[in-house]
Amino acid sequence: MSFNNYVIIWIIIGFLTFSYLIISKVRAPYGRHSSDGWGLMISNSWGWFWMELPALLLMPLISIFGKNEMNSLSILLVSLWFLHYFNRVIIFPMRIKTKNKKMPISIAVSAFLFNCINGLLNGIYVGYFLDSDINFNATFIIGAVLFIIGMTINIQSDNKLIYLRKDSSGYKIPNGGMFRLISCPNHFGEIIEWIGYFFIAFNLPALSFALWTFFNLVPRALNHHEWYNEYFDNYPKKRKAVLPYIL
Repeated sequence: MSFNNYVIIWIIIGFLTFSYLIISKVRAPYGRHSSDGWGLMISNSWGWFWMELPALLLMPLISIFGKNEMNSLSILLVSLWFLHYFNRVIIFPMRIKTKNKKMPISIAVSAFLFNCINGLLNGIYVGYFLDSDINFNATFIIGAVLFIIGMTINIQSDNKLIYLRKDSSGYKIPNGGMFRLISCPNHFGEIIEWIGYFFIAFNLPALSFALWTFFNLVPRALNHHEWYNEYFDNYPKKRKAVLPYIL
């Protein structure tokens, strides 16, 4: 079986997972949906660290030590990947105010495996199959703009959520920025970010990761949006979940 066939199977698994999550409306039991009915619990911060760590390490290491010589495109792809995951693995867990919160270890393990597969697929492509250099065409420029916009939205939205938890006085309605339009601009930003990454890389593993990001985060955002409307009587009625004016 060819490498591309494995990637296509991974995309199909992602679509089936997405369909199940949408139909079942299962709320993954971490964060505000945390539940101790899913087995052994671990610290939220440590859970975030360990479940995101494979992505931080695998893709860059496989890309760098693969048989391909690094060129400007592979260096850019590794740098953008590392920049995102350094924030998610090192900086973000230290900033979140969830000292007393826990997540099921089963969630951390499943996310760990998910990040292993995505890191492997994208690292293998860059380290062994990438045969092009940077081409400053319209696709590349659109991708770069989307990546920057997506990362900016993601980080700014995370900052607002972290600030709301600063006084530890319970949940509040986030406002300002993209929160005026959607409940989960942090998820929207990450989706836009990896769509941009796909346009820069323009390969099947990058597409699979952009799709998997959508498959994972849209159901999560819908769960958050539903929770906000249940928890706050005065939650803005016109606010969508994750896609402005659409969903």
